[in-house]
Amino acid sequence: MNILVVAAHPDDEVLGCGGTIARMVREGHQVMVAILGEGITSRGGNREEADQNQLHHLRQCSLAAAERLGGVEVLHYDFPDNRFDTVPLLELVKHIEALIMRCKPEIIYTQHGGDLNIDHAVTFRATLTAARPQKHSKLRALYAYEVPSSTEWSFQRFAPVFRPTVFRDITETLELKMAAMQCYEGESRLFPHPRSLENLRATAQRWGSVAGLDAAEAFELIMEVA
Repeated sequence: MNILVVAAHPDDEVLGCGGTIARMVREGHQVMVAILGEGITSRGGNREEADQNQLHHLRQCSLAAAERLGGVEVLHYDFPDNRFDTVPLLELVKHIEALIMRCKPEIIYTQHGGDLNIDHAVTFRATLTAARPQKHSKLRALYAYEVPSSTEWSFQRFAPVFRPTVFRDITETLELKMAAMQCYEGESRLFPHPRSLENLRATAQRWGSVAGLDAAEAFELIMEVA
């Protein structure tokens, strides 16, 4: 199968579905990861004054993480960090439509629409728009993933609320997810922060226990063609 992962920022792909990516690669599927935003310029006052070395380093971190997950292809874009709401939705949609034309995915994983982070919410809307069902589309399922420190920190106040209905067994690939996250040394935090390695492991074990597994990643099924 061809699988497309759409992420707003570098590290969202690992946090949300890193174990699933590694599992899909092991099973022989073709996985492409598209990272829409540059992921860092909102931390300063002016985007134009952002440190280009930091931007380059973060991009290199994403490539290193992709290697840890099995050598998946990563495409980078340059949408403004935490400012996706300033970009015409049509522009994002057209980029994702082009990705779908290129990848011809049977499965898409994307951000959840009820996240605290505005870029996640806009990415969700843009992906659903770009992936709207067409007669000759190969797409069979679209899933939304959670991102620690964004999905749960919305405190279920923003619609849609994350209601996971699908649990992917990542017992055999959890350590690859952890190793990939370690490539993002500037994005990880110390426990008890949700993006700490300890919490990522605990979250995988928690969702695993929900589904009778040792470790799992949770997804909300948005659309399926059966």
